Amino acid sequence: MGSRIEEDFVPALLVVDFQEDFCPPNGSLAVQGGRDIAPIVNALLALPFALKVATKDWHPRNHVSFASNHPPPDNVPFVSNTTVFHPDGSDTGRHYTTLLWPDHCVQNTPGAELVPEIDISRIDAVIEKGQDARVEMYSAFTDPFHLPPFTPESTSVSTSGLPKMLHEKGITDVFVVGLAQDFCVRASAIDAARFGYRTFVVREGTRAVVPGTGWEKAEEEMAVAGVKIVGIEGKEVERVKGRGKEGIE
Repeated sequence: MGSRIEEDFVPALLVVDFQEDFCPPNGSLAVQGGRDIAPIVNALLALPFALKVATKDWHPRNHVSFASNHPPPDNVPFVSNTTVFHPDGSDTGRHYTTLLWPDHCVQNTPGAELVPEIDISRIDAVIEKGQDARVEMYSAFTDPFHLPPFTPESTSVSTSGLPKMLHEKGITDVFVVGLAQDFCVRASAIDAARFGYRTFVVREGTRAVVPGTGWEKAEEEMAVAGVKIVGIEGKEVERVKGRGKEGIE
């Protein structure tokens, strides 16, 4: 009898928004060094994760986060903010403030495509998020208006279907990489923890919009939420590698 598969360890890999518009040299919202994570992402994709999911920002042209959709003078990308109220108008007290960005990852444009360096053949599913023009959706799970309980059946203004997908595959642990560390990676990892998954961000597999203070603040926020920041050579990734050696004879 061989060693039995660990039923309490069914890991998934989440590759967040590794898209052309987030990468140099031509991305409209390029993250410094963003394309450099490709070898790490592909190394992780080659491991025996039970599920490998890539996400894509997939915005309509009238998305609320685009500076171009707001009147001057308060529509300067990377500088101006806008307040987003709950779209149904039932609770005017529910709102959040979001930074305005250059137009990016517009549906069916080259900038919205996954970078060619990624080994797409190893990805099980691609999830498109941020399709509701009325709300931001940094997280791969849900928009900022989502309230507890965090269950696969729970709903919000805009959902991606990811919670249900992870639940159906029996996932226990979520490893997160992609772009950008201080926005979509941070939000996705925090939501993964909220939905009850042991969650890890592989440090070498992400880059931040704001490399210094943005990176540090994001790490602090993730740690408070129960997310663990790990290295590609760490024991957590080694455990995933070990799944390929387990089995039942």
